[in-house]
Amino acid sequence: MTLSDKDQNHFYNLKKGFEGEVMFDLLTETLECDCFILNDLLLQMNNTTFQIDSLIITADILYLFEVKNFEGDFYYEKEQLFMKNKFEVTNPLVQLRRNESLMRQLLQSNGYNLPVVASVVFINPEFTLYQAPLNLPFLFPTQVIRYLNQLNRKSIKINNKQRILADKLASLHLDESPFTQLPSYDYDQLQKGIVCIKCNSFLLSIKGMRICCKECGHTEVVSTSILRSVEEFRLLFPNEKITTGKIYEWCKIIDSKKRIQRVLEQHYKLVGVHQWSYYQ
Repeated sequence: MTLSDKDQNHFYNLKKGFEGEVMFDLLTETLECDCFILNDLLLQMNNTTFQIDSLIITADILYLFEVKNFEGDFYYEKEQLFMKNKFEVTNPLVQLRRNESLMRQLLQSNGYNLPVVASVVFINPEFTLYQAPLNLPFLFPTQVIRYLNQLNRKSIKINNKQRILADKLASLHLDESPFTQLPSYDYDQLQKGIVCIKCNSFLLSIKGMRICCKECGHTEVVSTSILRSVEEFRLLFPNEKITTGKIYEWCKIIDSKKRIQRVLEQHYKLVGVHQWSYYQ
């Protein structure tokens, strides 16, 4: 299936944003101060859904971060953000202030008066912003490590109240996002075959008990590749029944249906008999 230019651009932006969040998560994992870290939270307050990229709960402050993986030269003018070619992009401060307000309301509704400190993190080292006022809650690439080091100096220990808050926020996380925008697709449109988990190539071959990628050389146990493909099928087609024949067609390169059937029998429950049987 070939994505339209609009869908390709949407996918690129999602991928870029996710990579930025991962970069910041790796940095926060090194924190040694007493705190709770919650990433990629999807919450709701007063029927309004909002997403938090990263949340750090300390004994006296809740730190909220909006992570942006912008790359290149930008400039700030009249509370608007522009690329160097004068193309306007959404000011992340708008989303930050909205999320900060909703988070504060959510805390208060659950009996917490913990102060919220919110910041936009520009994580990409290739990002530059000109003309930004000094009073904006922006953390630039060269400031992120220093900011986290300051958090590390916090000596106040968290207690059970903060632990309960972290558990509460985690329990309020929504599994399905109303912001998800997937392109329409059907089974016949999609390329069949197993994808390399390393480089996303379809150029794979089977050598004994392993599948080898002809592009990057990565190898994987055949049964693991089949299971990964089954889960991809379930994600793409949640209403379709999982059958040996369907997964055989979906994987494409597996040499026999028996091999697929063995994997399905080992990891899924068989429902029904004969031609009406399927796995779940």
